[in-house]
Amino acid sequence: MCYSAQIVADFSKYRRHGGELDVQAYVKMAGWVRQKGTWMKAMPKAMRNAFLDSRAPEEQEARGLAVAAYREAATALQEEIAAQSARLEKARAVLASPKPTKRAEGEQRIATKKLAAALAKLDQVNDQAGRPELARIWPGDLAPVLIRDHETGERRVVPMRYRCRLPGWDDAKERAKPGTYNARMDSLTTVWKKLWGYNHGVMVARRFFESVSLHRLQQRELAPGERDLSVELEFRPEPEQDMLLACLWRWVEPEGDEPGFYSVAAITRDPPPEVRAAGHDRCVIPIRPENLDAWLDPQPGQLVEMERILADSIDAYYEHEFSVKTVEVTHDQ
Repeated sequence: MCYSAQIVADFSKYRRHGGELDVQAYVKMAGWVRQKGTWMKAMPKAMRNAFLDSRAPEEQEARGLAVAAYREAATALQEEIAAQSARLEKARAVLASPKPTKRAEGEQRIATKKLAAALAKLDQVNDQAGRPELARIWPGDLAPVLIRDHETGERRVVPMRYRCRLPGWDDAKERAKPGTYNARMDSLTTVWKKLWGYNHGVMVARRFFESVSLHRLQQRELAPGERDLSVELEFRPEPEQDMLLACLWRWVEPEGDEPGFYSVAAITRDPPPEVRAAGHDRCVIPIRPENLDAWLDPQPGQLVEMERILADSIDAYYEHEFSVKTVEVTHDQ
């Protein structure tokens, strides 16, 4: 499974493949993210900043939304900084008094941690430069996905949530089975049959990350009494290149207070030998650029060709190295 990937959020990369950003889809999805208060977390920087410098009339709604979302994020963080600073000052005063308490020690520790986190997040809000073209996404985050519009035949780049809500599912069912950010190749004709052969797309990525059991990475069995530890590996293709990750997507109709949104899953397969040797049993599928036209325009009655495209992925060797983050293992569907 690919539980996280470093996607390319620079829309010029998608334009090379004939896709233009769907501004209205962006506005709807970004507005939802803003309403939920997850503008900084769920939205890759390049997507957040795509319209900040735009003067095009048709893009001013998107620009205004981004400006307002940044302003709200900054205000919320400034309030958090003020609250935690006051909390820290109060705790220090108690600790400096003749009767310091354990509670004050705890308050000082928590306030210090939360203050540092809020200051770091505010730096991110204020830093709208840097390298916006690369962004790491996690399940539930937004990512740009290249698709072919069923009605017009045109290619569109649509912001999609990286976790697909399957047909017939509601929010509760999705929460009960949260692994649908990946679609197993051996489940395409069962779990994914209503999307397979109909809604195909690609995400452009440079890296993918996997959670691996340490003992499997070391190619050994667990010792008696040893706890199963998980480490994170970063995989990159050699030769280095943009990967067109094969995906299935779905438009979710509005329901209750929840707006309509696009959702997506990356297709996974059995791993190549070097990924398996590193301790992981799944791998994303980067299709060859010459197969992109056929992949984006699937014919439900000719799925053998789609299977051939998935089987004929790019010729690459996946180097790996340790990432700094340790994570819990989850499973895809």
